[in-house]
Amino acid sequence: MVKTNDLILRTTTTLIAFILLGFSMYLFFAGHNKPGGGFIGGLMTAAAIVLMYMAYGMEAVRKIIPINFRHMIAAGLLIAVLTGAGSFVLGEPFLSQSFAYFQLPILGKTELATAVLFDLGVYLTVVGVTMTIILSIANDRN
Repeated sequence: MVKTNDLILRTTTTLIAFILLGFSMYLFFAGHNKPGGGFIGGLMTAAAIVLMYMAYGMEAVRKIIPINFRHMIAAGLLIAVLTGAGSFVLGEPFLSQSFAYFQLPILGKTELATAVLFDLGVYLTVVGVTMTIILSIANDRN
């Protein structure tokens, strides 16, 4: 195996991955009022992780991010289903959204919505599925 000098790739990956992860968090939290949400936020996060895999290699990233992405899929699906079923507890139709304003210490008056919990489930599922597919393709040596 030939060792290449990939200093530029690794240096720019650090900056670009940071920007991608920040933008994915913005998209995630803006999703219930503006375009965005768990799906596109999850894709942006997966893109940042794939970029890190490409720049640093499989072993290095697995040491930094020791996550089983298949477990992430199950956790995301569980959160999404429980969020939808939680509406039944309150006597509302499946996947009904509710929100309220709360006075938080640092943030002040803030709107909290149940849609964020559902988006979290979608986010985790999308990251898990995307990374499982990409890593399965990358590990296929045939």
